[in-house]
Amino acid sequence: MERFETLLHEDVHEYLVRRGTVDERLPECPDVEERWEGIARAYLPDGIREFNQYPTASLGWMMYIGMALARMWDGDWLRYAEMEDLYAYLRDQRGYDEMDEYIRDEVLKLQGDESAEVERLTSDTAAHVLSFLRHQPIEPSTPEAFRAYVACLHQLYKMGVAVWLRRMGYRMTKVE
Repeated sequence: MERFETLLHEDVHEYLVRRGTVDERLPECPDVEERWEGIARAYLPDGIREFNQYPTASLGWMMYIGMALARMWDGDWLRYAEMEDLYAYLRDQRGYDEMDEYIRDEVLKLQGDESAEVERLTSDTAAHVLSFLRHQPIEPSTPEAFRAYVACLHQLYKMGVAVWLRRMGYRMTKVE
């Protein structure tokens, strides 16, 4: 599974570099990465429940969560770092089905074309990851499929963080 996640990471990173939304070198944000396990544990019951009918939403919502945490980290991390369940905080504002809208509207403060652009990016990236997953020799409803799903969520979380940090002006480019 480690090989799967490495290949997925390289694939989705390359995809987002081509779209001009992340740098060649991804940022490191240990404060946000430390929250991954708790967020994943809290998200999995909702994400798994939605995956069969709405796989791109199930995947894409995690990219939104990564973006939201990057924004929170840049804004008032001392406040948010104290919250035990950041996923529940985001979800419970409007419910799971409207979490994407809540994050775009209230956390990222997007409107109009900017909101539509981020919605397209997230949807396209989730569809790209879903295609990658479906082209792997992994049998559905197995422990391996579960681990692959979690790996997809983890990479979307990380890429959401990277996209939003870049959008806020953090650049990971070589200084000469």
